[in-house]
Amino acid sequence: MRRRIAYVEDNTAFRERFAHILRDQGFNVSTYACKEEAMPMLCQALPDLALLDICQEGDRDAGYQLCAEIRRLSREVPIIFLTNRQDEVDKISGFRLGADDYISKQASAEYIVVRIEALFRRLDALRAGGRPGEGHNRARGLELNDVYSTVHWHGVHIDMPLTQFWILKDLCRHPGEVRSHHELMRAASVTVELNTIAAHVKAIRGAFSAEDPAFHCIRTERGRGYRWIEE
Repeated sequence: MRRRIAYVEDNTAFRERFAHILRDQGFNVSTYACKEEAMPMLCQALPDLALLDICQEGDRDAGYQLCAEIRRLSREVPIIFLTNRQDEVDKISGFRLGADDYISKQASAEYIVVRIEALFRRLDALRAGGRPGEGHNRARGLELNDVYSTVHWHGVHIDMPLTQFWILKDLCRHPGEVRSHHELMRAASVTVELNTIAAHVKAIRGAFSAEDPAFHCIRTERGRGYRWIEE
């Protein structure tokens, strides 16, 4: 069965051109010009992947609102922001809301398709039973459940999308070790820019700090990567 992609983009020419490319790649694509068009349909039946622009018809945060609603309905559906807004604060905002990837509209169609296919491969692996050693993983104060991709910190649930869950899991599996950006990419089954991994890590820290302002277990090692420090 063909994968279903929901594509929300207010630029008609760009939307139709890229939707045509995706259909040529074998995807079933539903297009929407704005949040108001997309929201009722997404609530009725979730796609296999959502491709969102952030600014839609003058609403600068429409894509963020759609992302948050999709995440409320499903922790599993991959979400990609395809947008011209490339400031770090925009990327971090997207990742904190649960996006799995953040791509510039200036990227080639081939590159975007590769990123989409990588997320589908990861989703297939998850649905097939997850990664080796699935079950519960515990560190001091931290509990990760591979089966349900949930995170608890001192008994408090921490909401986190799959990409960040697997980055966190890799850090915790190697406490005290520096994990490079490329190692964290492999752990999350994604190929992204180094600053995208940095934004994910910053979002992970933010998710913990929102529940525990004293959280300090992820240390940045400049030019090398990140390490998990036990409490």
